[in-house]
Amino acid sequence: MTDGPGLTEERAAKERPATAAAPATTAASLRAAAASVSGRPIKADSASTADGRARYRRIVRFAQRAMVQIWWFEIFLPRIRLGKLSERGRTARMQRLARRFHALAVELGGLMIKVGQFLSSRLDVLPPEITAELEGLQDEVPAVAFPAIRAQAEAELGMPLWQAYASFDETPIAAASFGQAHRATLTPALAEETGYSRVVVKVQRPGIEDLVATDLRALRRVGQLLKRVELVSKRADAPALVEEFAATSLEEIDYIHEGSSAERFAADFETDPRVGAAQVVWERTASRILTLSDVTAIKITDVDALRAAGIDPIEVANELARATFQQLFVAGFFHADPHPGNIFVMPLATPRTPITSEDGGDTSTEPPAPVTWELTYIDFGMMGVISDTLRASLRQLIFAIVSRDGPGLVRSMRSVGVLLPAGDTIELEQAMTELFGRFGGMGVAELQRVDPAELGDFADRFRDTIREMPFQLPENFLLIIRAISLVSGVTSALDKDFNMWEAVDPFARTLTRDEGGNTIQAVTKQAVSALATAVTLPGRLDALTTRLEAGQLKVQTPSVDRHMRSLERMLRGVVSAIVFAALLIAGVLVLPQLAPLGVVLMSVSVVPLLHAAAVAFGRRRR
Repeated sequence: MTDGPGLTEERAAKERPATAAAPATTAASLRAAAASVSGRPIKADSASTADGRARYRRIVRFAQRAMVQIWWFEIFLPRIRLGKLSERGRTARMQRLARRFHALAVELGGLMIKVGQFLSSRLDVLPPEITAELEGLQDEVPAVAFPAIRAQAEAELGMPLWQAYASFDETPIAAASFGQAHRATLTPALAEETGYSRVVVKVQRPGIEDLVATDLRALRRVGQLLKRVELVSKRADAPALVEEFAATSLEEIDYIHEGSSAERFAADFETDPRVGAAQVVWERTASRILTLSDVTAIKITDVDALRAAGIDPIEVANELARATFQQLFVAGFFHADPHPGNIFVMPLATPRTPITSEDGGDTSTEPPAPVTWELTYIDFGMMGVISDTLRASLRQLIFAIVSRDGPGLVRSMRSVGVLLPAGDTIELEQAMTELFGRFGGMGVAELQRVDPAELGDFADRFRDTIREMPFQLPENFLLIIRAISLVSGVTSALDKDFNMWEAVDPFARTLTRDEGGNTIQAVTKQAVSALATAVTLPGRLDALTTRLEAGQLKVQTPSVDRHMRSLERMLRGVVSAIVFAALLIAGVLVLPQLAPLGVVLMSVSVVPLLHAAAVAFGRRRR
């Protein structure tokens, strides 16, 4: 660690002005002062206009080529009954595509790194061969040279670096897509005021605003292209998803906003002895520089270090899951980037005693055991906010999962917005009920021990049901999916047998108990609904009888419908075969008299022949 950037203590002492300790100020006033700090950052590696246009074209062209490749192999070939040809090289093909994107993201940096990180966390959608190619993108971001970082920091703070900090390490401890972090120590006056001296300083990459603006323009263009793809537009509003990503990214490069998010997160867990957060030093924070208390400890996925400190990794996994559920279902404000580098396990020098609530939060007669470690979160640039309405729907979703209620799960999915309001969900409810009955409560490790043939049989029976359901991706779900995916990966690293069902169950029971009055209201509402149904039942039966007598009753039979569709496909194949025979015979008959016309007819007959063959091939596969 160096004293100042290349300055000795003697020189620093001579050049520092003699100033008294600053008077105590509130966090709000410090935030306002930080936001108003003037000074233009040195855009050392800001892209020129021409470079920006070239960057935009590269991103859009890559997306276009990828979309054409995916359309050809995943949509067009299966439609003409060449799905097996597509399946043969799918893994290698997707790996090549992921490698090309990996190289592009590392070269361009900026938002492309964020896009790659998001894709690498989608273990629920993308195969591991693809996500593995995108892992480590964050570790490959090159650091910015220290002179540019120093100029950026001094322009933001409005003072020399040696004056702002007692010492500042020129070597970064981490380099991210938007900025990089350096260790430093506060001046004696600030250290006395805050109660700590060791800090981590995040400094934004010079010129990152220009790169983000260019990347967002390119991503918006890609979103418009995806909007024209029916397969995508039926499931998600791509432009809206891009705008959500854009809003999150713009917030992430505003360090004043990140500091406020850190304080809000800490306030949400103020009474929780298991969860902590880095503290903001507002006196050394501005729009492009953020100073936080140094809470570096044991990396959450370092199992060996945890055990060496006497900490049970399984207990850490359970606490991480609980803290995540607390953020999503109670606070409505959650850390959307909980990867292993952003969560530490900090052993406590002085064990804390959990606060026992007076309303029966802890029903045991023995006093709670002291807490000897805590989960400490850092990097609050990417945070998610859940509305009260959505949070209530998410609670109903978790209640349905815990109670293994298939129809209730489908209703809550519709309420959350994952299912479109239209569409028959009877078969989906049956599928979910059977899913709960056979696989409910199993962890990832247990599912891996299930006979693959049984899983395949279940998937085959309900593939059409799932495919035809009106699923969609709500625009406010990107961050939720990202957070859950990352937490799932961390808990699995801590405990390969970690069971999310078991983690959800006690949390849901606590949530039900704490809601109290809301639960009674829900039961009352269900009772009123049942009473209303009973009152109107005679009239509905009379109407049903009338329709039956008039021959107007319509019965929905999804399985019969599927058989009818299969029959229709077979009939189309028969028609194609008849057309082929007719064209071929006509060509043969007219060939001696009108050779050109005969050749044309015989050539055209190949088209219905291929269609008939494709239908027959598809039937054999099914």
